[in-house]
Amino acid sequence: MEYKEKAQVMDAKAMERAITRIAHEIIERNKGVSNLMLLGIKRRGVPLANRLRDAILRIEGALVEVGVIDITLYRDDLSAEREQPLVQPGNLSSVAGKTVVLVDDVLYTGRTVRAALDAIVDNGRPTNIQLAVLVDRGHRELPIRADYVGKNIPTSRRELIAVEVDEFDGQNQVLILEQNNL
Repeated sequence: MEYKEKAQVMDAKAMERAITRIAHEIIERNKGVSNLMLLGIKRRGVPLANRLRDAILRIEGALVEVGVIDITLYRDDLSAEREQPLVQPGNLSSVAGKTVVLVDDVLYTGRTVRAALDAIVDNGRPTNIQLAVLVDRGHRELPIRADYVGKNIPTSRRELIAVEVDEFDGQNQVLILEQNNL
């Protein structure tokens, strides 16, 4: 399926402002950052978690632990026809007794978050799990709601949200892509 760019909905500055606001909200809701862990969902959730860590450090003067979670083996949409994923070790330390803020780029159906919750619980029992996303685009298939949202962007099912980050794409922006009519 091919997509074409429809609109830029966040530039680098807007992304930075959203991350800073989410960092403030996390600090406020948790009354500081004691026993807090940011957990980035591989792939684009990881640089966003690192940016949240940096924003929290600027605001609070405290360094928060960041972990990486690979949910590939927990997905419910793996099929026998698809290439089976390789098991790769993550750098996920124990989550037991911590407040975990799960970080991802886009919240859509909720299936990625469900898989991440399974992976987290397999690694220990956190005190609390919260969800931070840069973009919530709606169309939930599961009853999952983000605690922290950078921007709500209502979309049609024919559209796609593309979050681009320096680490993978060489730039920071959020785009709406639309299916080409062939």
